[in-house]
Amino acid sequence: MALHFSPQEFDRRKGALLAAMAQARLDGLLLFQQESMYWATGYDTFGFCFFQCLVVATDGRMALLTRSADLRQARHTSIIADVRIWKDAADANPALDLKELCAELGLAGKRLGVEFESYGLVASNGRKLEAAFDGFAPLTDASHLVTRLRAVKSAEEIAHVRRAAALANEADAAALAHIRAGADEGDILAAQHAAIFRGGGDYPGNEFIIGSGADALLCRYKAGRRTLATRDQITLEFAGAYRHYHAAIMRTVPVGDPKPPTSPITAPPARRSSPARPSSGPAAPRATSMRRTPASSTSVASAPTGSTPAVTRSARSSRRPGWIGRCSTRRTPGRSRPAWWCSRT
Repeated sequence: MALHFSPQEFDRRKGALLAAMAQARLDGLLLFQQESMYWATGYDTFGFCFFQCLVVATDGRMALLTRSADLRQARHTSIIADVRIWKDAADANPALDLKELCAELGLAGKRLGVEFESYGLVASNGRKLEAAFDGFAPLTDASHLVTRLRAVKSAEEIAHVRRAAALANEADAAALAHIRAGADEGDILAAQHAAIFRGGGDYPGNEFIIGSGADALLCRYKAGRRTLATRDQITLEFAGAYRHYHAAIMRTVPVGDPKPPTSPITAPPARRSSPARPSSGPAAPRATSMRRTPASSTSVASAPTGSTPAVTRSARSSRRPGWIGRCSTRRTPGRSRPAWWCSRT
């Protein structure tokens, strides 16, 4: 079996899951998120685009309903002993098969939690599910029950995350070694993926993001490649992935000499001092002038090859649009960039 965690780890996860179900007063749980199935059982597939559901009962029994293409996948990659198949036909309604499975597990009339917030349960199948279980068993949203359990990583999971981070560093070094004027973006991507796969890593949760020239400002992957110009800028966002655990890196790399700032911030002219006047009471408030400048601009400072360039930015005050005030960069505690995210773990 292709399992990446010890039996003790899976036992720990099942115990935590059953305890969370008891706390939520659930008699059963219908899991549709692929990450939930992988976490609970090791089941590894990209067949979640089709209807499949892992049923968990309070006595610890688990049963998977999936398509025939994933029968051997489930048996080879998971600890699931009970795998059921629904027939994929033009008039198929797998929600009815799931109802029969739940009846066999003694869940008729029981309170069932459902992962409604899942790309594995599209709206049309969600409606079929509610229609099939109407009058059979009450359904309640339990989309975040397993997600909360997955948020705290075990020692075995942390080991995978650290390996993913090491692979991300190797991919980063491979990219920097290829970035120069005349380099093709495809060669940079190939070097990154080669470093990860050579180190035993996996495909990431989504495509690596790469863009140069005008595409350097994009935040998503798109089709098409270009060659780096003599003066250019390239943005990379990628992740090392190991056993579906991710560690992400994002960096912007300048090529050649950077352009000068297009709209530098200048200090307002100094006020002329005026002779002191005798005070005749409390001083009247004086208006404070602020110099208006064009929209905010960004300039990339020169940086040595292989290092992250410094970025300087002009920023507008939130008090009045278009006016320059004092600004600061703040980081919210406990918040960080998502790691694909989505990441399946």
